[in-house]
Amino acid sequence: MVLVLAMILDAAFGEPAWIWRHLPHPAVLMGRLIGLADRRFNEGAARRLKGAAVMAALVLGAGLTGWLIGRLPYHGVIETVIAAILIAQRSLVDHVRAVADGLRRSLDEGKRAVAMIVGRDTRDMREPDVARAAIESAAENLSDGVIAPVFWFLIAGLPGILIYKITNTADSMIGHMTPRHREFGWAAARFDDLLNLIPARLTSLLLALSHGWLDPRPVLRDAPQHRSPNAGWPESTLAPILNVALSGPRSYNGEMRWYPWVWPEGRRDAGPEDIDAACRALWRAWALMLAIALMAALV
Repeated sequence: MVLVLAMILDAAFGEPAWIWRHLPHPAVLMGRLIGLADRRFNEGAARRLKGAAVMAALVLGAGLTGWLIGRLPYHGVIETVIAAILIAQRSLVDHVRAVADGLRRSLDEGKRAVAMIVGRDTRDMREPDVARAAIESAAENLSDGVIAPVFWFLIAGLPGILIYKITNTADSMIGHMTPRHREFGWAAARFDDLLNLIPARLTSLLLALSHGWLDPRPVLRDAPQHRSPNAGWPESTLAPILNVALSGPRSYNGEMRWYPWVWPEGRRDAGPEDIDAACRALWRAWALMLAIALMAALV
């Protein structure tokens, strides 16, 4: 029931800006800790070993923190609030919908909105590129920001969700194939892939079941071709639901990358209405996950 209440709190209130103007967000605190470790240990020889040791320490610390909170008086209330903060359904939908609203006003406003949620170059994007980027972000972050935290809370309570979030934060900060982080961030990237292995496929299943899409062939065909071992699963499920081709070519740091299309049979003229449909899909998958959490609470 802690998880059920946390999901409902997040859906109702999201990320109240007035709170985070006065207090540091837990993800910000995690980011500061990871940044400190990056500056302190990402140098010299044996960087992969150092990165693995840092990840082990972060995971141990996150798990221990969750365990200690569970020993406090009124820990259920504290756990509910923390879990609600670490589940990002409402803020995800708000950020994705902002791209649709921006596109309805102008292409430039759509680009500014999508630049808040994707890392690719936006300067030369056309409207379908902006819409496609928003939909891909919706699919990937439904898994990373909503279903995975919920899943790990179901499995291991507050320690589980804290371990997942610090790992996911570390992956986003240091888990890149850049000269600086190729070795030091290796453990963060691999552990994040492992923790998302089941949630990504669960997200795919939730999207499919909540829309009556029972044909697994497009997913089994397209997901393994995706650049990510996990993000391809929710993307390759949402794409046929919307009948929109996803993934495909995009530019990073001025360099075009020619990724395979996901659901290449789909339309390539996505627009604001498709982003709206993706937001509705996020809520349908969320509602099914909430029902699962509620059934787990009642068993």
